[in-house]
Amino acid sequence: MDLHRRQSVFSDPGGLDIAGLPRDPGSLARIVRDVIIHRGEGERFGVTLPEARLHEDAESRYVTEILRLLGERSDRPLTERREPAERFVGTCRDFSLLLCSLLRATGTPARLRCGFATYFVEGFHEDHWVTEYRLPDGRLRLVDAQIAHGPYDVDFDPLDVPRDRFVVAGQAWRECRAGRADPSGFGVSRLEEIRGLWYVRGNVLHDLAALNGVEVLPWDGWGPEILDDASLTAEDLALTDAVAAAGSEEELRRLYRDPRLRVPDEIVSYTAYQGVRKVTLRPR
Repeated sequence: MDLHRRQSVFSDPGGLDIAGLPRDPGSLARIVRDVIIHRGEGERFGVTLPEARLHEDAESRYVTEILRLLGERSDRPLTERREPAERFVGTCRDFSLLLCSLLRATGTPARLRCGFATYFVEGFHEDHWVTEYRLPDGRLRLVDAQIAHGPYDVDFDPLDVPRDRFVVAGQAWRECRAGRADPSGFGVSRLEEIRGLWYVRGNVLHDLAALNGVEVLPWDGWGPEILDDASLTAEDLALTDAVAAAGSEEELRRLYRDPRLRVPDEIVSYTAYQGVRKVTLRPR
């Protein structure tokens, strides 16, 4: 069975009635865009988002939690556009996870990709997540539900994001390791302390986990605590090199069985609003 056709514990929509959902990725991306607002988009939409939602919504790891919160705020069907005050206040990962969930639910193999976007801040590779789905002919396509329509102006089709505009984490790592890219240009643009090779490594691990159906939060971590380039060891570099060089899904699954890479039941969450804390994930 196709791993990316099957729901994960994170993407599982529970009892969601999918009968009224469209099947094409573009329409599904529009639905997602119309029920989620990024917690950094308040000014862009001309609204002040409730402080509690900024702190709490994006800590929702599972689609069932996203759908529960949406249901509590409005009885509108998922296919109906919501005003910003009724939306889930999340991050790029939440747009990508909900779209992935709906694609899988309606029969399209899909998965999350963690990497860096070049279309938010000129000259910088911004930490970002998108959805990747498989076309009927087997080709893979990237779609960014966050910019699918609305208040963004990009020079490409958000339903077919070019691979040089969204750089998957493994490619970013290879570029940095080969000296073709400066690691200080990868991370979170507004925070100088959250960028560098160590951060690229973290996204490589998040991408590997997502490719194996474990779509954790962007600030979740496991294994040795590495929060700067100086903490990277020769073993860390070699192990990340191996992941970034993997050329097949079979190899990625083999690598993920390594306990140094696999997401354990208990992870550390470096939350922006709630501090560093340990979290036990739902059984997988």
